[in-house]
Order: sequence, then C-alpha cells, then structure tokens
Amino acid sequence: MSAGPLVFELIVVFCVAVFLLHHYGRITKQHPAVTVATLVAWYFSMIIVFILPLDVSSTFYRECLQSSRVIENVTDSSDVIADNDSNKIIYVANTCEKPWSYVKKDTLPAMWHIVYWTSQFLTWLVLPFMQSYVCAGDFSTLGKMKRAVIENAVYYGSYLFIFGCLLIYVAAAPDLSLDMKQLKVILITASNTWGLFLLVLLLGYGLVEVPRGLWHAADNAISMAQTYFKLSKLSTEKQEAVEDLEDVLEEVKKVSSIVRYNHPVRKYVSEIILKCPDDLQSQMSQGMDDYEDYENSGRSRNEVPSENSLVKLHRKLIRAVHTKKRTAVQWRILMERGLHLENIAKNEISIDRYWREEFPTTELRNAVSKFMCTPGTKWWWYCKIQPLARRILAACLILLSIMVVWSECTFFNEKPVLSLFAIFINLAKKNYDYYYIELASCLTISYLCVCAYYTVFRLKVFNFYYIAGHHQTDETSLLFVGITLCRLTAPLCLNFLGMIHLDTHITAHTGVETAYTQIMGHLDVISFISDGFNIYFPILVCVLCVGTYFNIGQRCLSVLGFQRFVGGNDDLTSDLIEEGRQLVNREKRKMKLKFKSLERSERSRAYGHDTDMNTRQWHGKRMQNVENESDDASAIGRNNKRKNDKLELLNDVEPIDYSSTSNSRVRASPPLSESRWGSSSQPNYVANQPPKNIFDDV
Repeated sequence: MSAGPLVFELIVVFCVAVFLLHHYGRITKQHPAVTVATLVAWYFSMIIVFILPLDVSSTFYRECLQSSRVIENVTDSSDVIADNDSNKIIYVANTCEKPWSYVKKDTLPAMWHIVYWTSQFLTWLVLPFMQSYVCAGDFSTLGKMKRAVIENAVYYGSYLFIFGCLLIYVAAAPDLSLDMKQLKVILITASNTWGLFLLVLLLGYGLVEVPRGLWHAADNAISMAQTYFKLSKLSTEKQEAVEDLEDVLEEVKKVSSIVRYNHPVRKYVSEIILKCPDDLQSQMSQGMDDYEDYENSGRSRNEVPSENSLVKLHRKLIRAVHTKKRTAVQWRILMERGLHLENIAKNEISIDRYWREEFPTTELRNAVSKFMCTPGTKWWWYCKIQPLARRILAACLILLSIMVVWSECTFFNEKPVLSLFAIFINLAKKNYDYYYIELASCLTISYLCVCAYYTVFRLKVFNFYYIAGHHQTDETSLLFVGITLCRLTAPLCLNFLGMIHLDTHITAHTGVETAYTQIMGHLDVISFISDGFNIYFPILVCVLCVGTYFNIGQRCLSVLGFQRFVGGNDDLTSDLIEEGRQLVNREKRKMKLKFKSLERSERSRAYGHDTDMNTRQWHGKRMQNVENESDDASAIGRNNKRKNDKLELLNDVEPIDYSSTSNSRVRASPPLSESRWGSSSQPNYVANQPPKNIFDDV
C-alpha cells in the first residue's frame, strides 16, 4: 500500500485543470496572478473527484477495524497485521483487507485542511479583490487596488451582516456558549448554506440539460436548427460589438485631438491608444506633436477630460476590443460548425457511402491520418457511428440522472434505505470490494461535478461574465468561474456523503467518520440549518429538473423578449433559424468564389512562366513583356485611328440617289456607325438579303 495512486491522481487532475485554463483563457497574455489564482481555484475544485473516494474507502477500512475483535501482542504470524498508523502489532479475528490506495491516517485530514481553507480564502477574499482589480481602468497599480477595495466594500459588508446575524443568534441562545470552535462552525455554516443553495440550482439544470444536449447532438436536424439560431443571435451581437467599438474609438480620437503632448494627462491618453487595434493607432495619434498653450488658449478647461473620465474610457475600450475579438472568433467557429453539419446532411443521403467534402481542406495530413481518415471511414463515423454512440451515452446519462434525483429526494430515509447509491456502496462494503467503492464513488462525483460545472461554464450574465472557449474568455470571467467552483466544493462533498449515508448527522452510523466530516464538523451550532435546510432542501432538485425538462425558464424568457431556442415552434424562433440558414448560404457563396479564384491563380501559375528562372531573368523578361505590350498597344491604337479615319470618310461621302433606279436592291443606306448597332431610324436593308458594299455601284 503506497501513495502512488494518490500522486498519480493529483497529477492527472492538475493536467486537466491546466488544459481547461488554456482552452478558455489566454495564459500568455493575461496577468500572471490571475493565471495562478484561477489555476489553484479550478484545481482544488476538481481534486475532490479523486480525494473523496479515497476517503470513503479508508473510512470503511477503519470501520472494519473498529468493529472487529482486536488483540494486541499476539505471536501468531498468520493473523498478525502491522498497522501503518502506529507501531503496534494487532490481531484481527475477521481479517480486514486494506484498500489498494490506502494512505497514512494523517494524510487525508491534512489534504482536506489545505483544500478547504485555501478554497474558502480564495473565494471570499482573494478572487473578488482580483476581479475588481482586473476590471479597474486605472493607470497605476495603487489606483487599481484602491478602486478594488472600494468596490468590494459593499460585497464584504453584506457578508459581515449575515455573519453578525448568525453571531447574535448563537449568543442569544441560552444553551450555547460561544468559543473559537463554534465560531469556526458558524463561518463554515454561512459558506456551506450559500454553496448548497447554488449547487441545487445548478444541478437542477445540469442533470437534465447534459443528457438532453448529448441526445440532441445525435440528431443532425436539431443540431442544424440550434446552430442556425445561434448564428442569427451571434450576428446581431457581432454587429453591436463592432458599433460599440467604433463609438469608443471615436471618443478616443476626439480625446486625442484635444489633449496634446504637453498636457499632464497625455501619458494616460497614450496608454489608452496602445489598447486600440494596431491598424488604428496611427490615426489616433495624429496631431499629438502640436504644442498648445492651455492656459492662454481659448479652450475651456471643461473640454479637457479629467483623469476619472479617462479611467472610464480606458475600461470601456478594453471591454469593447475584447468583445469584438470574441464575437469574431465565435462567429468563425460557429460558421464552421454550420458548414460541417450541412456537409453531414448531404453525405447522409449518399448511396455509395463515400464522404465528400464540399470545400476541400488545404491542411497537410500525415501518413497516419491519411490511412485512418479515408472517405469511407469518415462517412461511417459521421453518419452512423457517432450519432449511435451519442444516443447510447445519452441513455446512460439519463438513467444516472434519474438515480441522482431519486437519491437526493430519499437519502435522509435510513430504514429502509432508499438511496440507490447508498445501497450499491453498502453491498460493496460487505465484500470489502474497495475497487468498486472507489470507482463508483469517482464516477458519481464526476457526474455531479460535470452537471454542476457544465452550468457554470455556460453562464452568460448580461454579457459581463461570458465563458467562451478557444481562448476567448476574459480575466474577469475566469475569476468568476473560480469563485463559483470554490463555493461548490464543500457542499458537493457533503451532498455526496449524505447520499451514500456517510454523514452521521443525517443517518445513524457506527461512529466512524470520514476525514472530511472531521474537518467540516456537522453544523451543530445552528440546528435549523443542520437538521432542516441541509437535509430537505436538496429535494428541490426534483422540481427544478421538471421545470428544465419542459423548458419553463426558457419559455418565460422568450415571452419577456429574450431570444431563446424553444424547439422552433414559435414565429420568432423560426425566423431566427431561417436567418441563420441564409447566413450559412451566404458564407458558402463567398467560399465558392474564393476557391474559384484560388483555382484560377493555381492554373495561371501552372501554365505560366518557368518558376525556376532566377529573379533577375524574371524581372528582365517581365520588363520586356511590358515593352512589347506597350508596342502592341501603340500599334493597335494606330490601327484603330486608321479605321476611324476610314469611317469618317465614309460618313462624309455624298449620298447617292437610288430612287430613280427601279431594280435597286437598296432603298437607302444608313451610316455605317448607326447600322452596326441598329439604332438608326432610317429603313434598313430588305429582309433576307445580304448587305452590299457601297462602292459596288459607284
């Protein structure tokens, strides 16, 4: 028994946290303090997936030791077991097998101390302060820190008010005495109550939306409708982002024209200009070298912006630039998805089961990808295997969601045991099957984390907190995710322990507690929270799941005017889907024109001049061609001039009277220039007779 599995699990979780932070954030461009704080918050929020199962198996092992008959100082080597937690030799009548991942007794409590208090310190103090610091538009570090303290004063004041109310309640209770231990429990109570409330809301949405989203992803028609709908909404958002940035840039340009280089606030204006797009910075800096006497000039002091107004302008510019970049990247990704789904729809009706790309990719592929990703293999994967695999996985997740909802509603009932997870864990405990216990616990906690964190990563709070992949999440939104995940860590662990009946204050127990509950306590100080809220409030998950299944929240938002996809039944959703389809068709037309131009350029290069010619010969030949072209053009001009002279001579010829000639085939001859375009009002040649040269009759 060693700490190898625990170390391996910690490394895996760290790699996952780094990957997610790289996917959503911009590690190379964002502030290093933001990167470190966000990484620690995300890492400690995900590490419970592996630490808590180890705690559960270790608890069952210690329970087995406690319930067995222990005799010290026995010489029978067949029944002698060395306890790693002490130097004693013990004899166990019913031999208890150690878990394969068993660690020393003090290891897990120490880890829980670090994880819990670090998460609480980050979520309540560090991350909110850093969030305000990053959002501040001040130009100095001291100014940003000052603004962060002012903005968090109300935030911290509300927490102090809640803590004061709980403190007064405890002090007024006659049977309670307040000490440091109970003060710590009050702090834990306040944090976990808010975290449990947030966890129930997130699980009520995620337990339904995760399997439903996976099921809908297997249906190409529904996926295309959702993509069209998102494209239509994103098109409006993208246009608004461009307009907002133009307004801010116009304001920056106006400020730059007012504040010259000799003004004290010019250094702030220059810093603002550096945040503008690269192609516009030169335009913003025009006129800055001109000197202006602000004291004796007629310019009013009110026209020169103050430092506070520049701070606000700086903050607006940073947000506008980031929003424009984010919408542009999201538009490109979503458009590629729409084109890919339409390509799948066309290949699904293919009779020969051969994958055909509407727009062939220009990326170079290695030998392995060429061997594996053949047209036949791609057709089977995208048209048959992938939809079937998604439906099977969605069906399994639906079953797991039903089990979670049932266990949330019944885990407080001890006799009979109704919680499904408690039944499965108890069956494995009787056989001391620690592999199954840890695997089942890990899968259950992972699914709870996925459902809760899935909702967090899909949040969009009035476009201020916007979580977007492909490095398009700003620092403020990354910190917001870190705050939310840290607040969910402790309630998620307590909720899982309650579902498997390892919380002694929810169900009767033998007295052996997990290392986590030893650190957390059981909220004994405030009875109505420990005996009521924490036990019966999770039942609300069932109500929220029913509302999510029938899209009650989405329909209410749609009625209020928010654009929501509710299945394409209403007129607004149908119009947005049709608009998105037209946007995809427009993009396809652009791509077709682009590919045609590329084909023409490749054809011209293939049949053009010799590409092995050196640079000097190429330039010489090019100049010779230019001279030849100029000579040809002058020759053509001279020929055209001669033709024009002939036409003028023909037009100046006196008309001949053919009316006296009875056998004339021509009644009248219009000028040649007019008869060519048929614009003359004079009668033309007789029908079905060839035109005659005018000099034949002279």
